[in-house]
Amino acid sequence: MLRLSSPLKLRTRIMLLVCTVIALVLLVVHTIFVTQSTALTKNSLEEKARAVARTLAETPFVGAAINDPQQQQALQRYIESVRKHNELLYITVMDMNAIRHTHPDPKMIGQRFKGGDEVKALHGQESITEAMGSLGYSVRVITPFYYQGQQVGAIAAGLSTEKVEATISANLLFAYLALLFGGVVGAVGAFYLAHKIKSMMFGMEPSEIASLLEQRSAILHSIREGVIAVNTQSEITLINDEAKRLLRLNGSFNELLQGQGSKNWPKILHLQEVLQTGNAQYDEELSFNGLDLLSSSVPVRVNGQIAGAVVSFRDKTEVHHLVQRLSGISNYAEALRMQAHEFMNKLHVILGMVNIRAFDQLEHYIMGIAEQYHYDVGALMRQIKDPVIAGFLLGKINHAREEGITLTVTEDSYLPESSQLDQLHVLVTILGNLLENAIDALTGVPEPAITVALDYEEGSLFAVVKDNGKGIPDDVLPHIFERGFSTKGTERGLGLYLVKQSLAQFENSSIVCRNNPERGTSFIVTLPYMAKESES
Repeated sequence: MLRLSSPLKLRTRIMLLVCTVIALVLLVVHTIFVTQSTALTKNSLEEKARAVARTLAETPFVGAAINDPQQQQALQRYIESVRKHNELLYITVMDMNAIRHTHPDPKMIGQRFKGGDEVKALHGQESITEAMGSLGYSVRVITPFYYQGQQVGAIAAGLSTEKVEATISANLLFAYLALLFGGVVGAVGAFYLAHKIKSMMFGMEPSEIASLLEQRSAILHSIREGVIAVNTQSEITLINDEAKRLLRLNGSFNELLQGQGSKNWPKILHLQEVLQTGNAQYDEELSFNGLDLLSSSVPVRVNGQIAGAVVSFRDKTEVHHLVQRLSGISNYAEALRMQAHEFMNKLHVILGMVNIRAFDQLEHYIMGIAEQYHYDVGALMRQIKDPVIAGFLLGKINHAREEGITLTVTEDSYLPESSQLDQLHVLVTILGNLLENAIDALTGVPEPAITVALDYEEGSLFAVVKDNGKGIPDDVLPHIFERGFSTKGTERGLGLYLVKQSLAQFENSSIVCRNNPERGTSFIVTLPYMAKESES
């Protein structure tokens, strides 16, 4: 299986980005420089050839010698001297018939000028062209010249294109050196900038920083404790969702800080004291907005200096609820211990009957135990395939029996083994709270009984918990799912609220209460349930 390449490091990204920008800038500058330099160099050489041609055209000796056979050799020597002095490829003096009178190659003297671009000059107009001549490809300036007021010919001054290109290349060497120097300086600067930025970020990558921020935000807003942070000026810099809920606050972070009440929060929550003393305070009880809170305040230190303070707090009543739930678990463990003790007593009975050889009575005793086990365990395991739920229901059956209550799982109940652990946790929470409420509701009821029905169908689970108690009063029924509401006294009312909250985690889930003051109460729960493929 192919693995995707890892993303580039921040240092590499910065270096590539800066180097790319520098390279683009240098490329643009280089292109402009090359274009301008090439044009200027070419124009400069053309102007040089034009100046030479025009100077010769204004020389009277050239106009007089063009038609004087006695002066042809002197004209050739003069023109060649000027050509060599100015480093031109050629200087050709031609008459009105385009016949050469001078040329670097004496053999070409007397022959017609080649190229065709001389026509314009022979009609009195200067021209600059690039053409192939007898000495190769050249850039040439052809200027008409006059003698005694009449045009007597034209002068062609040519530059080899190779010379032009060589001159341009020599000028571009500086550009390439400057480009190289700029690239090296840019690379060094990019490396230093990347190193500096990376050190400021504590050597972390942006993805790592983003991940930490996301984790920090998720942790702050998911924990069951309120968190408020302040800076050294006692200004609130952070408040999580649980803190808003506990303090009964609404609105955005900025809106909360604009309130006058927020100015006193650091003092009330002991944050100012922590900032002044630098000492942490743990498990402090305080009152805030009518709530009793348990808070812990600690200073935040950066490089040994106090940079702020953080307080975490919980509702004291919720802590009490947790203590009660733990107490319930402890009581349940004690019930299991008593059950184990009961089985030990049965084993002692069996051992005693063996010792006295009361085998007939022993057989009846063991058969009774076996039938009870078969009813409680065997039948339950055939119906409830998930061992977690089966064990849970078996424990509840034993617990109900100790309370004098008959807890029955209907014969047509069926529950396959679950493929998702979170579903099991939710189902245990729901059934546990409903059964405990049913057990509490049957206090003082003659022949108390609870019936549990489980039905699985196409990814959905239907659970029914029914008791034969006195039912729920009509005025109480609308409030049974509210947090903290209970008819059993203070510091209760979390069971059905937890059931409602647990169901809220899933789509297409619901709970319905059917109440009959004469026949008891039924709770019908609908919950998504994914079974293993072997059981589906």
